[in-house]
Amino acid sequence: MADSAFFCPLSHEGVLAVRGPDASKFLQGQLTCNLNYLSADQSSLGARCTQKGRMQSSFRILLEGDGCLLAMACELIEPQLADLKKYAVFSKAKLTDESASWARFGLNAAQHVLAGLGLELPQEAGAVVRTDDLIAVRVSTDRAELWARAERAESLHQQLIAQLPQGDLNQWLLGQIRAGLGQVMPQTRELFIPQMLNLQAVGGVSFKKGCYTGQEIVARMQYLGKLKRRLYRLALAADELPAPGTPLFSPTHGSSIGEVVLSAQASGQVELLAVVQAEAVEDDNLHLGTLEGPGLQLLDLPYQLDRDREIQR
Repeated sequence: MADSAFFCPLSHEGVLAVRGPDASKFLQGQLTCNLNYLSADQSSLGARCTQKGRMQSSFRILLEGDGCLLAMACELIEPQLADLKKYAVFSKAKLTDESASWARFGLNAAQHVLAGLGLELPQEAGAVVRTDDLIAVRVSTDRAELWARAERAESLHQQLIAQLPQGDLNQWLLGQIRAGLGQVMPQTRELFIPQMLNLQAVGGVSFKKGCYTGQEIVARMQYLGKLKRRLYRLALAADELPAPGTPLFSPTHGSSIGEVVLSAQASGQVELLAVVQAEAVEDDNLHLGTLEGPGLQLLDLPYQLDRDREIQR
């Protein structure tokens, strides 16, 4: 299912654009990722935090033209624009919603299709390749995003459908869950700090870039604190998908010990990412929704947390 070749439109996300001479300089003081690491052939994950270190949004950011594009959940575009614009008044940077200007497709196990479009995309996460009118971005092993201007959308869709089965968004999100890539959704806005989504483990937080909004809290957690809640991958025997923000419980602790981040249907079950208290995970007695709710099974993530490696970014 999530391992087979397919493509699907990424209709759940929009594109926030920051353009102008000060675009990168402005964002460097606002986001968790290091804009100095971006280039024509490298993108990054990242987040925008409140002063208290809580994520307003998470995104993938890449350079384009005279600025940067940030892909995030559609419902977060407007509130994120409103917040950032308050800080951009003294910068030569223009912030707009460019969602209608871009068509984005998720491609799974489709390296041959990308190659046929002139896009020889490396397997390195975050890698970017471009032609005159297309952008391909590696998001995880065998998974890529394909970006095109809106006027190219229909012809590109026809090219893709001639070579690949068209899947659905659930298949794409299942691949994201298996890659361990959490995401802020409207229901979880300002709920998590970046380390709760393991963002520092997948290149979305820089501890060497200097100040940005929420940096003090994020850095203190990395250097001085013990991360008590973090992202886990879990399975659930159910037909209905739990929404982001759905609480998780542990009878051992007698209270809520986490929240669902993202969920998708898999073969005969639901797979999900959730932020959970580490102590509760050790007890292996997690339930969805209530203390008596359906039980959850712990699954592996494709990466390990490594503080020493993470602080080198």
